[in-house]
Amino acid sequence: MKLEYSVKCDGFTINHILQNELHISSRLLHKLIVLKKIFLNGVLCDTREKAFKNNILLINFDYEEDSSNIVPTKMDLDIVYEDEWILIVNKSAGIAIHPSVLHYSDSLCNGIKYYFNSISLNKKIRPVNRLDFNTSGLVIFAKCEYIQECLISQMKKNLFKKEYLAICEGSFDIKSDTISLPIARKDNSIIERCISENGQQSITHYEVLKEFKNYTLIKCILETGRTHQIRVHLSAIGHPLLGDTLYGNKSDLINRQALHCYKLKFIHPITKVDLEFVSKGTSLFGIKK
Repeated sequence: MKLEYSVKCDGFTINHILQNELHISSRLLHKLIVLKKIFLNGVLCDTREKAFKNNILLINFDYEEDSSNIVPTKMDLDIVYEDEWILIVNKSAGIAIHPSVLHYSDSLCNGIKYYFNSISLNKKIRPVNRLDFNTSGLVIFAKCEYIQECLISQMKKNLFKKEYLAICEGSFDIKSDTISLPIARKDNSIIERCISENGQQSITHYEVLKEFKNYTLIKCILETGRTHQIRVHLSAIGHPLLGDTLYGNKSDLINRQALHCYKLKFIHPITKVDLEFVSKGTSLFGIKK
């Protein structure tokens, strides 16, 4: 995977161009220099030199990385999209994204590691967005460090959009609104979050899509991405997610929280094209009745 860039104007150093126009971090830039992966007009270059208009910079990200800390495990991956730079999969509920003591070999990253091995891609496993163990939906993996940096930057600038479908308890008096309540880690808990004036700013936009007798289907758009944000916010306004035993109640209709990341929208870091992906073909949360 190689990135080519045509220099736009005269007189700036290659370092300046890489950091200010391609937005390569200082840490990654240092790595690329050490590995001798930066070329000007086809020749390995000193990045302290100046480049001129229409010169061609080439950055080679094909170097191998060590990911031996993740055990490869064969899985049936639901691949929604893939190109040279990114991979998007549809995650089922009941699977962790990252390996842990409890999920050493059965996390989604284990499955991605096996898949990367099968296509001879020797890169670290880099999920860009995260979903809870029992939340289903779209997860994007960056195939190199630069793509991860670009997409995280988009998240910080609110250019990376995540939309969720959720089924909540009760009926909403206000059919479309914004929940802006700060979220913090709950005292004496490593998992649970709560609303706290000392928490981080957290903003969730919601819209009612369909109303049932005792519950409601809504769409949520996150402006921030705090841990358990949708679950905490909806519980705080009296409409916990159906089946959410941590922030709400157990349900006979579903054996997990009814939350699904169904849409991702972002700008492709290389092509600069606006992309939108929708999770299709998934039965609505596997509700039993």
